[in-house]
Amino acid sequence: MSLALVRSRGLAGIDAPPVMVEVHLANGLPAFTIVGLPDAGVRESRDRVRAAILNSRFEFPARRITVNLAPADLPKESGRFALPIALGILAASGQLPADALDAYEFAGELSLTGDLRPIRGALAMTLAMRRAAEGRSFILPAGNAAEAALVTGVDVRPATTLLAVCAHLSATARAAPEDHLPVATPCPSAIAASLPDMADVRGQAPARRAMEVAAAGQHSVLLVGPPGSGKSMLAQRFPALLPPMEEHEALEAAAIRSLGTGGFDPACWRVRPFRAPHHTASGVALVGGGNVPRPGEISLAHHGVLFLDELPEFDRHALEVLREPIESGRITISRAARQAEFPARFQLVAAMNPCPCGYLGHALRPCACTPEQVRRYQSRISGPLLDRIDVQIEVPAQRHDDLLDGPPGESTASMAARIAAARQLQQTRQGCANVDLQGAALTRHCPLEPEAETMLRQAMARLGWSARAYYRILKLGRTIADLAASPTIHVQHAAEAIQYRRALGSVSG
Repeated sequence: MSLALVRSRGLAGIDAPPVMVEVHLANGLPAFTIVGLPDAGVRESRDRVRAAILNSRFEFPARRITVNLAPADLPKESGRFALPIALGILAASGQLPADALDAYEFAGELSLTGDLRPIRGALAMTLAMRRAAEGRSFILPAGNAAEAALVTGVDVRPATTLLAVCAHLSATARAAPEDHLPVATPCPSAIAASLPDMADVRGQAPARRAMEVAAAGQHSVLLVGPPGSGKSMLAQRFPALLPPMEEHEALEAAAIRSLGTGGFDPACWRVRPFRAPHHTASGVALVGGGNVPRPGEISLAHHGVLFLDELPEFDRHALEVLREPIESGRITISRAARQAEFPARFQLVAAMNPCPCGYLGHALRPCACTPEQVRRYQSRISGPLLDRIDVQIEVPAQRHDDLLDGPPGESTASMAARIAAARQLQQTRQGCANVDLQGAALTRHCPLEPEAETMLRQAMARLGWSARAYYRILKLGRTIADLAASPTIHVQHAAEAIQYRRALGSVSG
């Protein structure tokens, strides 16, 4: 048979569309051609495939070889197609039974010796196979098998060499690749025990309360305070306050990380992402991009926390690209030839100093900045971005006695219990977090007592809030009421919510 068909998968954002590798052998001068929008990495696989076949003790056919990667309008990138191309050549030349290929999908990069090397996006491809529900097994490099096996319902079979795959397909060694792959997933309680505890933060009761409210309703947070006041400590302990990840959340987050350059470590299974890019990060680094679009920091923080320390030091244009993802929970990267959409439902935790020197409002150290310098520094954060940050809290400097001799703060475990109860209340009542309430659902699930409604309207008029800010305060009040197990938003809930929108104004005054 001079024609062979091998199934594989490409990558388009977080999706992994099917790719049919068609291999045809024809008479004529020896040649090896790959068509179907291959990039340089795919074209270079011709030499690797030839060497891998010869070093695996097979014969490389001296014929005209044409490899078509269908569909032709989907760009193909990286070396993941080397294994299916090699198997297609062997099947088309009669060295491998072609009928055995239909029950499998293949992906893997080949070395010159025929060894299989790990690839990028294995978890995303396995998820796509489960959604397709076609019942095929997935043969891929052993280095990717642990992450791929996290997806239940797909028969993942790891292999180390091209020869082992061919032996399995030829039914001469059914034990290789292995039929089942045991995966040791970390225990959630062990993961929680390894995270830093909120008890380490002494004092700062208002800031701790603000973090609890933010975690309960999935609200974004801005911490404003002088150096050493505990902003970074609070942010680093924030992920431990969040409930354990559901399986679908863990799979989505892991699939995105498998697309990144660092890949996904199975030891991080069900650990909420915590991303803390440096303030020199560009807009592309934050939202993703490239000729072949890859996820940025906001997508790598999907279902987790994005921590932006020294917020005003970030490039203004880099910060502005966060506005749309904060609202929609996704980011679409458009290029001339293709588009890619990545999920980006993250919780933003940002920290900043109140002024360039950092000591505006400090009880012991005087501020050396002029009012104009303070204004310019704080105005680096645009009003539209600040409008989308629900909780803005001042983190003042602590007295030495409180830091050295004060009692430990409340533990993460007790705070997390209240947060989990509030989140469960939201899911039971409305099926989503408070931050996601929109339209009629927002009015229906956020009832205000008359005094609370009057207070919010007066605050809106006095402080010049936009309509977006008003409704975000309303959602914040709903979360505070949920923590108190109250069906109605009362005056004290509304008053606390209003206080969380005045951090920059209070330190500037």
